Amino acid sequence: MSIGDIFYMGAMVVFSFMTFLIIRGNFQRKFNDKGERLDLIEKERKEKHSREKKD
Repeated sequence: MSIGDIFYMGAMVVFSFMTFLIIRGNFQRKFNDKGERLDLIEKERKEKHSREKKD
């Protein structure tokens, strides 16, 4: 096995790990500590607020 092959395999491992960390971070930002989706919570608040304005 040449040194180029070793570097190539090392780069594959590093980039795979970086991709995993990026995807995991993006996924974790979508949920709060209680496990609730942040976008759905905001949507509920906006709908509730708009319903209260109409009344």
